[in-house]
Amino acid sequence: MGSTGGSGIGRFAPSPTGPLHAGSLVAALASWLDVRARGAGARWLVRIEDADTERCLPALESHILAQLAACGLVPDAAPVRQTDRVALYERALARLVDAGRAYPCACSRKDIDEALARQGLAHRRHGERVYPGTCRCGLRGRAPRAWRFAVRPLGDSGAGPDGDTRVAWHDRRLGAQCQDVAAAVGDFVLRRADGPWAYQLAVVVDDADQGVTDVVRGADLADNTARQILLQRALDLPTPSYLHTPLVLAADGQKLSKQNGARALDTGTPAAALEALDTAARALGLEGAPAAATRSDDPVAARARALGRWVTQWRDLYNPRP
Repeated sequence: MGSTGGSGIGRFAPSPTGPLHAGSLVAALASWLDVRARGAGARWLVRIEDADTERCLPALESHILAQLAACGLVPDAAPVRQTDRVALYERALARLVDAGRAYPCACSRKDIDEALARQGLAHRRHGERVYPGTCRCGLRGRAPRAWRFAVRPLGDSGAGPDGDTRVAWHDRRLGAQCQDVAAAVGDFVLRRADGPWAYQLAVVVDDADQGVTDVVRGADLADNTARQILLQRALDLPTPSYLHTPLVLAADGQKLSKQNGARALDTGTPAAALEALDTAARALGLEGAPAAATRSDDPVAARARALGRWVTQWRDLYNPRP
C-alpha cells in the first residue's frame, strides 16, 4: 500500500533529452494525482534526471517545466538536478565498495557476449546481458570500464539458496512481482568509467535523500524495481511503494518514446494542454473530461475541474482511505 493519512512524497523525474510527449505526460499526471489524492500534507516533487550528460540538453529543462505548468502540474518545491548531487552518488558507491558490494569491471559488451556464448547463452536483441561475473575476482591487469554492484556479496560462492538475490515486492497496480536478479540481470553497472552515473544507483540515492515514499512511473521501468530494492537493502535505505502505469504505445506496438520519434506534447494553449491531459487520463483508465469541458470558453477553469475529478477517481482506484 502507498502512504495514507494526508502524508507522503511522490516525484516525477524526467530526463531532458527531449520535450515531454504523450507517454511522459501519463507518468507525470499519474504521479501528481497519486500525491494530490493523499491530501494537503503530501508533496509532489520534480527531479531533473540529467546524470547522463552526453544525452541530456540543459536547455530542455525549462521547456519541460513549462509544459508541466501549462497542464497545471506544479511541484511543491524547486526542482533538483542530478548533476548537482554527484557527491551523494560518490558516497554511496564508496559505501558499497567498502561493504564488498561493488567492484571495478573491465568488460566491454563484446567481452560479455563472448563469455555468454562460451556458456551457450546467446544475447537476445533488446534483452538483458546477464553479466557472467568475469571481473568479480579482479581485473587481471585490464583497465576498468565501469563499477558494478555485486548482487551476491563478493566472496559469496552462490552455493546457498537463491533467496539472497530473489526479490519479491508488491506493485499497487500490477500486483505481486518477483525477480531473481542474479539470474535475470547479474551484477549490474553503477557507474561507467568515463563518468556518467547509472540510473539504478542515482534513482535509489535520490529517492531516499528526498524522502520519496511512493514511486509512480511507467511500466517499462518495472523491471528495474528488484535491482533498486537490492541497492536499498545494501545501503540500508527505505523502500518506497511502487505503482507502474500503463504505457502509451506507438503505431508499431512499441513503447512511445523520444527514441522512436514521439511527437512533442502540444501545450501551447490552455485548450491544447487540457486535450493532452484528457488523453493522458484516459490512458490511465480514468474518465475523460466531458466534451463540453474541452470546448469550454475557459479551459483553465475546465482543467482545474478535470484535475479535481481525476484526483477523486485515482483515490478510489489506488488510494482508498481506511
